[in-house]
Amino acid sequence: MTPDRRRTRQGTHGTRVLIAGAGIGGLTAALALDAAGIEAEVVDSARVLRPLGVGINLLPHAVRELTDLGLREALDATGLSAEQLVHFDRHGNRVWGEGRGIRLGYAWPQYMVHRGELQMILLAAVRERLGKDAVRTGTAVLGYEESPGGVTVRLRDQHSGAESEESADVLVGADGLHSTIRRGFFPDEGAPRWNGVRLWRGVTEGDPFLDGRTMAVLGTNLRTKFVCYPISREAADRGRALLNWLGEITIPRDELTETADWNRPGRLEDVLPHFADWTVPWLDVPGLIGGAAEILEYPMVDRDPLPFWSRGRVTLLGDAAHPMYPLGSNGGSQAILDARALAFELARADSAAAGLAAYDAARRDAVNAIVLANRNNPGDTILNTVAERAPDGFDRVGDVLTPEELAPLANGYQHITHTDDLDRTSPWAVTPDQRRAR
Repeated sequence: MTPDRRRTRQGTHGTRVLIAGAGIGGLTAALALDAAGIEAEVVDSARVLRPLGVGINLLPHAVRELTDLGLREALDATGLSAEQLVHFDRHGNRVWGEGRGIRLGYAWPQYMVHRGELQMILLAAVRERLGKDAVRTGTAVLGYEESPGGVTVRLRDQHSGAESEESADVLVGADGLHSTIRRGFFPDEGAPRWNGVRLWRGVTEGDPFLDGRTMAVLGTNLRTKFVCYPISREAADRGRALLNWLGEITIPRDELTETADWNRPGRLEDVLPHFADWTVPWLDVPGLIGGAAEILEYPMVDRDPLPFWSRGRVTLLGDAAHPMYPLGSNGGSQAILDARALAFELARADSAAAGLAAYDAARRDAVNAIVLANRNNPGDTILNTVAERAPDGFDRVGDVLTPEELAPLANGYQHITHTDDLDRTSPWAVTPDQRRAR
């Protein structure tokens, strides 16, 4: 970017932030920083950003932040608000459930949406508000060097191979599970931590099930688990359902030989045999798996919590800071909360380093606790018990589990999805008139 072009986009706060990674966290960070009057630019190694992936849930605390950023209408037009989360055995018998979003008492809904479509909503908003050149694709971060006055970032053009340097006041690593920025902090960390579970994911159009707004979790990871929920307002308006599904299987003595990649293609013949004999009265599980245009395979991995996210003028955000098992619908939601906190702390700090240190202190311990809680999901233990006691199904869950045995399931979700931090006015989002007045 030329100096003249950079000046036309400079924020009112006088700080310039370079964000590595144009995923959910990186793009939300750009929007949040802009709302706080801080200049931001995003680079991503992908040559073209496409709506890849499958479904994602946005918890109320994340929806609240995106609402403050003016994206509620787009979310409502794209995704669906979740009404309830329900656990079933593999035969479709209800074990436990609770409301989601507004039905759980929050002022904001929980949205079920296609991850790629959410990314495109964020991308369009960044380019509209920050300028069409605010996101540079095909640009990989190779490394960085700090100085008292800023950060010099080494970049590579993925098309030509040409390398260049760019200066910024702050560098944010929102570059995912295999983060280059994180590796600069912890070069000897090694590969992600795998728990032996493999996931196959897909999206299939079908008939709506139950109330059309349910997140259904069936079976148990001791044997086979299946998760399914609708993710498309457009399909619902046609009387259909675009169903995101996930097959979760623990394979004894399996070894992880591939690099974990959310977009790694999977094979029908690897996943379908595990579910071919499933018969659920209200959901065609084998049909959904067989009807997917594309199947993705992913090992359930995370990383150990870090002792710090920020050092000097460099920090981490989202999966680069806290990759977690995809339980409780919290990975993307926590990245959005990271973005809000980063913008807030930078906007009120006396220096970039102080702002990043405050962001680290505000977010790290709380999110590290969620990472660890996701490793010990009490729901799986309870559903394993159901499968052992009633392998052929049941009529009443009370015949299988006592209320005391069920209680940890609800308590477990309180630890990884519920929040009390939703009664405040956003400290950093400002209106366009307020921003112009700064």
